[in-house]
Amino acid sequence: MRTRSILTIAGTVAALSLAVAVPASADGAVLTTGSAGGTAVAVGDTLTASLASGTTATLYSSATSTSGITCAASTFTASVTDNPAASGTATESVTGQTFSSCTSNVTGVTGVSSITVDNLPYTNAVASGGALTVTPASGSTIQTTVKLTTLLGSITCVYQASSLTGTTDNSDNSVNFSKQAFTKSSGSILCPSAGYFTAKYAPVTDSGASVFVN
Repeated sequence: MRTRSILTIAGTVAALSLAVAVPASADGAVLTTGSAGGTAVAVGDTLTASLASGTTATLYSSATSTSGITCAASTFTASVTDNPAASGTATESVTGQTFSSCTSNVTGVTGVSSITVDNLPYTNAVASGGALTVTPASGSTIQTTVKLTTLLGSITCVYQASSLTGTTDNSDNSVNFSKQAFTKSSGSILCPSAGYFTAKYAPVTDSGASVFVN
């Protein structure tokens, strides 16, 4: 009888230990593939995305204006540097962002030669719930250099921001930026006086698998 009691107690303790351990291991990571709560994205994996189908990236001169630059193509690349359990904040190193097929409707501007994202890499912090924040390295700034052709020749416009904020959406595995403000740090009077950046990237993928935020 005593032996049975000891075995019963030992079995109960083991069962309780397992019950405590399972939720911890099943908590899931902030970034997963396959589904929400699916397979954790590994640290070191590279995430990529292009503009969502049917959308453009814009850099307008004000939050309410439609005057500025429109790009039909844009991509970003980011390497995962930390992916903790859900309820935490995952971090990524944004190593590349490109823009192409760009046009401008600014008076006096005849074309967009190039748009270059400077001072990479940036840090992208993705919180459970979907909010994200992009920040530059300490002592640096988020910076974009725009080269335009005008009636008076080529000009270079430089825009800067201390940080950017956005959101993610698991319904289409997207990252969204809306009217993120840049200030003009240098450039001709023909350069838009400010830049408000809007873009939707979808789907965000890891080796072809859609990425979810938990």
